[in-house]
Amino acid sequence: MKANPTYSKSSPKISMQQVLTALVSSTLLFVFLCVAGLIAFNLHYAGRVFPGVYVGGIDLSGLTRPQAEARLKSSITYPIQGRITLQDGERTWAFSPQDLGLFLDSQATLEKAYRWGRRGGPAARLSEQWRAWHSGISLPPVMVWDERIAANLLSMLAEQIALPTIEAKLEVNGLEVQAVEGQIGRQVDIPRTLDAIQPLVKNLQSTAIPLAINEYPPAILDASAQAEVARRILSAPLVLRVPDTQEGDPGPWEFSPPQLAENLTIERVETPESGIRYQVGLKTDFLRAILEEVAPRLERQAENARFYFDDESRELVRIQDAVIGRKLLIEETLQSVNEKLAAGEHNIPLVFDYSNPQVGDDARAADLGITELVSAHTTYFYGSSAERIHNIQTAAARFHGVLVPPGATFSMGEVLGDVSLDTGYAEALIIYGDRTIKGVGGGVCQVSTTLFRTVFFGGYPVVERHPHAYRVYYYEQNAAGGIDTNLVGLDATVYMPVVDFKFKNDTLYFLLMETYVNAAARTLTWKFYSTSDGRSVAWDTTGVTNRVPPPDPVYEENSDLAEGETKQVDWEAEGADVTITRSVYREGQVYFSDEFTTHYMPWRAVCQYGPKTKGMPPKNPDPNHPCQPDTKKK
Repeated sequence: MKANPTYSKSSPKISMQQVLTALVSSTLLFVFLCVAGLIAFNLHYAGRVFPGVYVGGIDLSGLTRPQAEARLKSSITYPIQGRITLQDGERTWAFSPQDLGLFLDSQATLEKAYRWGRRGGPAARLSEQWRAWHSGISLPPVMVWDERIAANLLSMLAEQIALPTIEAKLEVNGLEVQAVEGQIGRQVDIPRTLDAIQPLVKNLQSTAIPLAINEYPPAILDASAQAEVARRILSAPLVLRVPDTQEGDPGPWEFSPPQLAENLTIERVETPESGIRYQVGLKTDFLRAILEEVAPRLERQAENARFYFDDESRELVRIQDAVIGRKLLIEETLQSVNEKLAAGEHNIPLVFDYSNPQVGDDARAADLGITELVSAHTTYFYGSSAERIHNIQTAAARFHGVLVPPGATFSMGEVLGDVSLDTGYAEALIIYGDRTIKGVGGGVCQVSTTLFRTVFFGGYPVVERHPHAYRVYYYEQNAAGGIDTNLVGLDATVYMPVVDFKFKNDTLYFLLMETYVNAAARTLTWKFYSTSDGRSVAWDTTGVTNRVPPPDPVYEENSDLAEGETKQVDWEAEGADVTITRSVYREGQVYFSDEFTTHYMPWRAVCQYGPKTKGMPPKNPDPNHPCQPDTKKK
């Protein structure tokens, strides 16, 4: 097989040196052309704004300074034609930005536009020129805002808007009540309003701006509610009454609307909940005076129900209902009056503090430990006047059915209460100072003496006991009407509030007292019912010692007596001492012992006689008849 012959065509050879030379020449040519172009571009725009430069959207490309300034002034009309509307509620005020101190600085704006592409070195200038030509550049106009102009304008508006702070008023003229509404103070906050305007005008925005307002509310803006309270208070008479009225309670008390108006008060008060407000109410002084006056009459001590012990059924029989104690609360009543009047109520009950008695109406003997008679004693009052008997009956009745709680100290004076004509007592002979005189309550000591002896022989501790100033023969009488000297020193007197008789119920059971007066038989019997704890009493007396004769009689002229008339008003008694000892036994042991020492003063007779009575005073008085004149002596 024949091989095909290979043919070649010769061509001129190009060296590497030639290639490099050509490349360099081309590059130099390109650079030369670019530089020449840039020089030509800058020469063309010398004194002109480079292409692609905008100010606020206005094209200033290729314009000279005068041309550009003219275009800016004709195109940027916001300072004059823009609108800034200031608002205060429904009121508005429209102003141009120029009215508010905004102006276009055309020179500064033009300078910014002209300087674009001419700042910095060649590279920086070329970069800015390229950006403007290729993409366009928008520059903001230079605006100048003079805040002083805006502030002056706002100051003029502030005068129109400003309101003073006015507090609400509440006035009462007679029975007419008027409320005048207050006013919230208002002032334009100029700095805050300027702060709100500044970004809007600088961004060339036309818009509405609410004025910044500072409000200064009064302490009391509205007094209408308090005015209504005042009207309610004056709408009707005020009536104060005792709730659950009982016989003898005072009241009711009524106050007319004019009286209420005279004492109406309007005060400013401050509370954490409602702040400062008017408070309408009544002056409490005129009510307080009335309440303080009647408070003692309205007060009642709680009293246990009263009973007697039925010896056959061995049960209690109620003879008097229990009494609920009460005490008038003056401050609480005054507060209640104002609260209820404000709510429109005019028939208002007084406010009391109530206390329940220890023993109610339904008490049973076994529950109180009352099962048997534990002590009883009888005294005699032969020769007593009708008035003295009446007083013995009156005083003894105070104690019939009274209960003494276990462990309690009993005060006879507290239960006896006031001894006066108003409480049912009559005038009879009483010991007063160093005289026996006619006074209210003579005979009450018959009752205290009887109680003392019931306590003494019952074995109860005596807490307080006072003897009489001199020996009184009533308290030494026996059943036959004679004198029992063993009873000397077993008397007790009560004269409240100075002198009292007290004893202690030192048992675990209630003690029930019963008192019985037999006027015909001239006897007073006192009984104690309880449960015996086995105590018994042993006692002894020294008898009458240290006897002292009575002083000489005293004679007094009495103009109320007729001539020749005499009257004995006090009786002699010898002085003496006596000591009584008592031992109380329980379970065969001495439970306690006590001693009662009495010193009786010697007592003189006192005789009175009418003026010019012959033989008075007698020179030699008859010891048995000291008031008999000498002329009648045989």
